Parts: sequence; C-alpha cells; structure tokens
Amino acid sequence: MADSQTPASVTDFSAPMTGDKTFQLGGRPARYTVLYFYPKDNTPGCTTESIAFRELHEQFVAAGTEIYGISRDSLRSHEGFKSKLGLPFELISDPEEAVCLQFNVMKMKNMYGKQVRGVERSTFVIDAEGRMVKEWRGVKVADHADEVLEFVKSQP
Repeated sequence: MADSQTPASVTDFSAPMTGDKTFQLGGRPARYTVLYFYPKDNTPGCTTESIAFRELHEQFVAAGTEIYGISRDSLRSHEGFKSKLGLPFELISDPEEAVCLQFNVMKMKNMYGKQVRGVERSTFVIDAEGRMVKEWRGVKVADHADEVLEFVKSQP
C-alpha cells in the first residue's frame, strides 16, 4: 500500500469459488470486500479464523462489507469446509496460486523444523473502487476478525 492518502489499486481478477460461482473483484457492489488468505481447510487455526468471521458476518454485512476466504484448496475441499462450519460467505479456490502471488502471500515457513512454502495468513480490505485500504500480514488468529470489523466500521 502506498500511503494512507493514496491507496494502491488492486489488479482485477476472477477465480472460482464455492456455490458454483466465480468471484470477480471488479464491479463488486459492496462498500468493502474483505479477502482473508489462509493456509488450509480443516486445520485448527484456519477453522478458528473462519468461525470468527462467520460469527461476525451479520455485523460485516451491516457495515456494507463482503467477506471471502481464499486458500489453495480445491473447490471440493472448500465446499466441505464451508458446509461443516456453516459459513455464510463463499470461499475462493486458488490451486494455481495466481491470486496468492498477486497479493504476495506465498512465503517460506517453518513447519515441524522443515522449510515449506505456504500461504502466509493475511487479510486485505478493498474498497468499492478496487483500492486496497488496509492489509494485515502474518496474522495471529486471536481477535483478528474483530480487528478487521472495527476497521471497516470506523471508515467514513
């Protein structure tokens, strides 16, 4: 992000998502779009994070905000994860890592003493004009969804 006066524009993209739909960033009617990138369906941290966004979903909607989760998992995996958790929002599938690379969330991480390449838990808020207005990288799950909600609610 450039600075708080001139938010960086996000290159438009489309990607498959749950519900047999295609996500298209351009032309979204919402005041804000929240994209939260997470490493993997059905893992403890990702489950906790998704449940936190689920629990606050109505408040996000009231603030004119749509939420989308993104990982490299398949649509089939996403459909199961979404159903199991009762998520009221769609999950975007990015197995080719095109969106992950666009947002620069692919990082080398330590997993049980080994270096592995994976998704760095990150969240981005994009306004209706397609400008990134806030980003969080290296997210810790605890209270994160609340922090994102407070940010969108605080915007004029």
